[in-house]
Amino acid sequence: MKNKVEEPALNYKFVPQEDYLESEREALEKHEYYQGEVFAMSGASAKHNRIFTNLFVDIGSKLKGRGCIPYSNDLRIHIPKNTLYTYPDISIICGEMEFTDDKFDTAANPSVIIEILSNSTRNYDMGEKFTLYRDIDTLQEYILIDSEKVYVEKHIRNADNSWQLTDHRSIENSFIISTINQHFLLKDIYEGISFE
Repeated sequence: MKNKVEEPALNYKFVPQEDYLESEREALEKHEYYQGEVFAMSGASAKHNRIFTNLFVDIGSKLKGRGCIPYSNDLRIHIPKNTLYTYPDISIICGEMEFTDDKFDTAANPSVIIEILSNSTRNYDMGEKFTLYRDIDTLQEYILIDSEKVYVEKHIRNADNSWQLTDHRSIENSFIISTINQHFLLKDIYEGISFE
């Protein structure tokens, strides 16, 4: 599983997108790409993986046979407007997947993106990355789930393209992913996780 954008993997040298994709398709590890720089991504903690599994299974069971499909962080997402290539923890794509080229391994049209926060990714995921994600025309919801405490932050796009934030801090809370019209209980997402 992914998580942290570390240091540029290619010594801050400008890398054309085509070269990044060619290298990335052969790489054993994942890398983000942004404006000519390539960034190695680190692994994830046990808590991160447990939260991912709990939520991914829940989403998958609720969407079975419907028009939206959840994808794990093995699906690369590209944002042509700002050049970012990244691997969100969970992407939900509704309708036909739009691929960016004839290799059929990079999508451009997520409706929902979910990131699981850790200490090393929190600031990036809540700040600059959300700014970049807002360039995705199809994106309707951006959800952040903290792996270090009970906290879920949901951003939903309004009709005027502004974003509305709601957050949940109690294990007794639930939230809805409006795009797929499904409710999720925080106690289910955090099942098996203890915070000490």
